[in-house]
Amino acid sequence: MTQDQPLAGFRVGVTAARKAEEQIALLERRGAVVDWAPALALEPNRVAVGELRTATESVIGQRVDMFLATTGVGMRAWFDFAEEAGLLEPLLSSLRGAEILARGPKSVGALRARGLRELWAPESEEFDDVLEHLRGRDLTGKRIVVQEHGQSLSMVGHALRRQGASVETVTVYRVESAADPEPMFAMAEKIAAGEIDAVTWTSAPAVAAFMTAAGSVGLREDVIAGFQADVVASCVGPVTAAAFEMWGVPTIFPERSRTAAMVKQLEHELPRRREGLSIELAGGRQLLLHGDACTVLLDGVEIKLSPAPAAVLSALVANPGVVVSRRALLAQLPSGTAGSEHAVEMAVARLRSALGTRAVQTVIKRGYRLAVEA
Repeated sequence: MTQDQPLAGFRVGVTAARKAEEQIALLERRGAVVDWAPALALEPNRVAVGELRTATESVIGQRVDMFLATTGVGMRAWFDFAEEAGLLEPLLSSLRGAEILARGPKSVGALRARGLRELWAPESEEFDDVLEHLRGRDLTGKRIVVQEHGQSLSMVGHALRRQGASVETVTVYRVESAADPEPMFAMAEKIAAGEIDAVTWTSAPAVAAFMTAAGSVGLREDVIAGFQADVVASCVGPVTAAAFEMWGVPTIFPERSRTAAMVKQLEHELPRRREGLSIELAGGRQLLLHGDACTVLLDGVEIKLSPAPAAVLSALVANPGVVVSRRALLAQLPSGTAGSEHAVEMAVARLRSALGTRAVQTVIKRGYRLAVEA
């Protein structure tokens, strides 16, 4: 490993289909050996023209009070379709009068390119935060249109209907698993055997497709065990990372949901894990993790942790200073631990008892984070 090639000696798996060449080049330039196993089809499949036209005409046909945009690729594809069908101006006119909420910067960019302005977008780029923004509002009689992002958002519709809204979803494209699953099978075998150091993920549907593929050949539990041991699940952002929560897979992700930031994080994370993880906590205290997750050094003093607080610490140190939800921490707790958020609170309390009360910060309504030196 050299300064110019910080990933020399590491093997990294890439599961992206779109823009995979760019990501592979970034990794190889840093010295990594890359295995490519696309989890999804190269291009999203646009829904049938007739179906999309019917949905578009329905949006145009009545006043839209609120519009929720979820993806840049979906918005661009919808506007392009509407333009080809001669429906673009009526569609833009209909949306222009609505309260527009966008999930993230890519959807914002697609909206602004067509002269539309969002009223609000969450910094987190998470759709859950869009719903949180709306929670508590009286939506009685409001007509809300939601652009789906390749996977069903039917639960979103149900949640908004409980607040009194009338909800329509517009499905522009659907994502499908890669036509050839063999590369995924081979990747699953490498993860299970610990023959790869990290695997990158750029979308939640890719996680779902890969775990389904691993399950089809009886490797899902082995893949989960591999990730829980030494293989790093490196995600582009919190939305993708959340897809791993149900499997109890620990993840890392950068502050900015960008491919380059994800690769940059791996530059630091993989060498640091090989050498032993050292973190400077707030107040100048030094935390060292090496080997046994239940044994850490705090300012040079050995501290023994029981399995539950050790699991919480492992999840928090994966993204020092970043908030980890209670649900995500619950997924990391050892089997046999009571399956409720109270178990997380107890594990956090024990961790604070071992490392100091200020080592773990509570972020109201969101979760916990490791208090690190700024």
